Amino acid sequence: MSAILEVENVTKTFGGVVANNNVSLSVPKGSIIGLIGPNGSGKTTLFNSIVGYHPIDSGAVRFQGTELSRLRTPQIARLGLLRTFQQTRIFGKMNCVQNMQISLPHVNDNFATMLRKFPPEVTERAENLLEFVGLYAKRQLRAEDLSFGQQKLLEFAMALMNEPTALLLDEPTAGINPTLINGLIDRLKRANAEFGITLFVIEHNMRVIMNLAQHIYCLAHGELLADGVPEEIQNDRRVIDAYLGAH
Repeated sequence: MSAILEVENVTKTFGGVVANNNVSLSVPKGSIIGLIGPNGSGKTTLFNSIVGYHPIDSGAVRFQGTELSRLRTPQIARLGLLRTFQQTRIFGKMNCVQNMQISLPHVNDNFATMLRKFPPEVTERAENLLEFVGLYAKRQLRAEDLSFGQQKLLEFAMALMNEPTALLLDEPTAGINPTLINGLIDRLKRANAEFGITLFVIEHNMRVIMNLAQHIYCLAHGELLADGVPEEIQNDRRVIDAYLGAH
């Protein structure tokens, strides 16, 4: 399976602190890949570097063969590579459908004007995706009135609204009520299978990542410690010592 995303020898420092040190990995097209590691291991920094929030110091990042290191975040998003965040980035005073509408890349800051101009097919797509994530019944609720888990589902739907080719998810289950986690896992798998979206997922919940990912990379102290299929990672002594805790 060919790689859709390639990270090659990426190093990123902040004032002398090495956040990522010579990290290399690849994400095959159509796959679900996991990224784990203890707090401070450089996972979120790597995601930020991939999508252009932090310029890398050395190395290369390629998406579908295009070098990303000189591109800005909006340019990378237009190529079909998006990311979500640990803390949701939604518009609390707007309802769910409006959040979906303004997530489109061509929307400017004049929300009131833009909301009157969206064609019916945009609203229909928004509502279909809200149904996909289980929020159709709450489509007219303000986003701030949703639970945190529901807000995460809304943010996921907002990302899908942009029809990404690949999506980086930063701890999608963090802070979610355990009763919602299985539903989220199912929807991530369905988005991968039905929409063909490649998923690269940071996750601390080991049950989730072992159930979700086909291949897992582990970072520690900014460096790649191990990678393999879930069973290999689960039984890798280096990972157990660094992340899961020795038993």
